Amino acid sequence: MAHLNRRHVLGLGVAALSAVGFRPAMAASEAGSETHGLSVFGDLKYPPDFHHFDYVNVNAPKGGLFSTVPTSRLNNQSFFTFNSLNAFILKGEGACGMELTFATLMVRAGDEPDAMYGQVAKSVQISPDKLTYRFTLRPEARFHDGSKLTAHDAAFSLTVLKEKGHPLVIVQLRDMVKAEALDDATLIVTFAEKRARDVPLYVATMPIFSKAYYATKPFDESTLDIPLGSGPYKVGKFVANRFIEYDRVKDWWGADLPVSRGLFNFDVVRLEFYRDRDVAFEGFTGKNYLYREEFTSRIWATRYDFPAIKDGRVKREVVPDQAPAGAQGWFMNMRRKQFKDPRVREALIYAFDFEWTNKTIMYGAYARTISPFQNSDMVATGQPSPEELKLLEPFRGKVPEEVFGEPFVPPVSDGSGQDRTLLRKASQLLDEAGLVVKDRKRLLPDGDVFRIEFLLDEPSFQPHHAPFLKNLGALGIEATPRLVDAVQFRARVEDFDFDITTERPPIAATPGDSMRPIFSSQAAATKGSYNLAGIADPVIDALLEKILAADSRIELTTACRAFDRVFRAGRYWVPHWYRATHPLAYWDVFDHPKTLPRYQMESYSSSVGERILWWYDAAKATKLEQAK
Repeated sequence: MAHLNRRHVLGLGVAALSAVGFRPAMAASEAGSETHGLSVFGDLKYPPDFHHFDYVNVNAPKGGLFSTVPTSRLNNQSFFTFNSLNAFILKGEGACGMELTFATLMVRAGDEPDAMYGQVAKSVQISPDKLTYRFTLRPEARFHDGSKLTAHDAAFSLTVLKEKGHPLVIVQLRDMVKAEALDDATLIVTFAEKRARDVPLYVATMPIFSKAYYATKPFDESTLDIPLGSGPYKVGKFVANRFIEYDRVKDWWGADLPVSRGLFNFDVVRLEFYRDRDVAFEGFTGKNYLYREEFTSRIWATRYDFPAIKDGRVKREVVPDQAPAGAQGWFMNMRRKQFKDPRVREALIYAFDFEWTNKTIMYGAYARTISPFQNSDMVATGQPSPEELKLLEPFRGKVPEEVFGEPFVPPVSDGSGQDRTLLRKASQLLDEAGLVVKDRKRLLPDGDVFRIEFLLDEPSFQPHHAPFLKNLGALGIEATPRLVDAVQFRARVEDFDFDITTERPPIAATPGDSMRPIFSSQAAATKGSYNLAGIADPVIDALLEKILAADSRIELTTACRAFDRVFRAGRYWVPHWYRATHPLAYWDVFDHPKTLPRYQMESYSSSVGERILWWYDAAKATKLEQAK
């Protein structure tokens, strides 16, 4: 399920991805095998009889309240508001956290790059040609009304998502040919030949809806009716646009599964919605919610000095984030005439002074992003290896010659905020592209004034834009910010109705089919996709197929590095920044395992994230009350 973390917008990055050694519990990709789990390359850490994930506290107490603001979103969800409880379609603004209310065939492990193990599915058998997956479902699986969850529900869910789901889901299900139930316990999923390597894993993470529930209701309707779920939580109290609570299902059928022990410990998960980060911060200091991940370096550096911090009632903690940081940046919409020339796009890269912005606005907390695979071994460096050249040579003459040399890296400024050398280079590039200056205004080749509107939905991000806009003005470009509300922002972005906007498309630790909605030509023409730049390049498409067809991690890394060289040569974005940690603050009523899983944020794609590992400490809560 494609998801986007809030840190992706303002730059909390991740630590370097290093090799992980796993004992092969079962080669899940072996032809004809039946297995309790799946992974892209068939390696599983946990054996069939495992009791629980290593990183959980199986004795964690159940109870208490966990409250926060949304930190992750998927599909049609917004960080700032909601007006629908359908989070799997394009219409409306879905409530963050709805994924907690639905069970899935399998769930990811937080300490493996892409492995997953059975939840609704007890096991899966893979055909010799690897095009048919036969899932055996657990007989105890139930919906919240007590009705049995069957393979018929799973087949219905996959089919309706492929036909009527959010465009991001439809794109990633394109290689799923059909899903059908042989009986209540047996689900058969058929895939297309040359299907993407990770599509079966994506299918296994899809929510399972009640076929009977939707027999009388349209699936693709934006609604505040509470859908019938099957997951560890169900919708509780809510007020649209303000807050939503999820109540733990205390007799949940899956509570004692190996993939569930030690998880889902809070009785109530509550998400608060604020339109402004500064207001949200004040809400936290006033204990309107209990947990906060900080995404604004200014606030983290200057405002965590309120009384509850000083007397210890609020704790601060910094934990590592060890998944790829991704391609955060300003994406230029090449569907607009002013961005079609790569020299123009490169000029904008030269106009952004990251060093000044980082030092002055972000307290030196960040490093520069250069690649969509940032902080992983998939980033291209130096001259191409022989293996990379083998992939790239067929495209010589179709891509810039720099692809066969050192990859493009954004320039380093003198930190003054207006580096004359870099601005001269930017001006030279614009001149070469035929954009002349007349009456101090930069003109496009057709004589129109070069204007850029920066679309954003957070006022706290305006200071990051200001120095960039000033430099663009020095080049004769009329650049202005356009702040809109969350609903209008999402509608415009999904309709590709913008010049430049900020985004951070998610990149998995094991890149696969989820890259199509970000980079493919198909996605460029699909409204609601992550391909904001409008990249429609046959070479990019061909290298995507190489990534999807890789048979080993070594082949995958090589293909990603080759792709990285071509992507960076396209100058599709003005790269932003990243940080390899999560700054956390919380009222001292929680506890968590001493060691958190390395792929925590990728594995738990919900607005609660890896906090499903945490628990409420009643003794701490009592002490906090007494300290008032």
